[in-house]
Amino acid sequence: MPQECGEPVFREPWEAQAFAMALALHARGLFTWPEWAATLSDEIKRAQAAGDPDTGETYYRHWLNALERLVAEKGVASAETLTRYQEAWDHAADRTPHGAPIELRPDDFK
Repeated sequence: MPQECGEPVFREPWEAQAFAMALALHARGLFTWPEWAATLSDEIKRAQAAGDPDTGETYYRHWLNALERLVAEKGVASAETLTRYQEAWDHAADRTPHGAPIELRPDDFK
């Protein structure tokens, strides 16, 4: 994990949010730390096999993939539901002026 002075470093707000979501879901008992570590490790290995240079810049992308995978495997939300929300978020972001908060609306779910 990228660190500075022993503390996590987040390049983008979504990285901190993904980090916080993983902590919150673990605290709620969705997965154990060994499950998390195994899933994250597997996602990193998959990415490396696909050519990820493993420079640390894509670490939270793997973190997010692991989080989405566990959420789907545990039955919290299907992979299809996660994709639906990702597409809705992208649509909402496209229509939102820079710097304004992004809000999902029903018409974002095409």
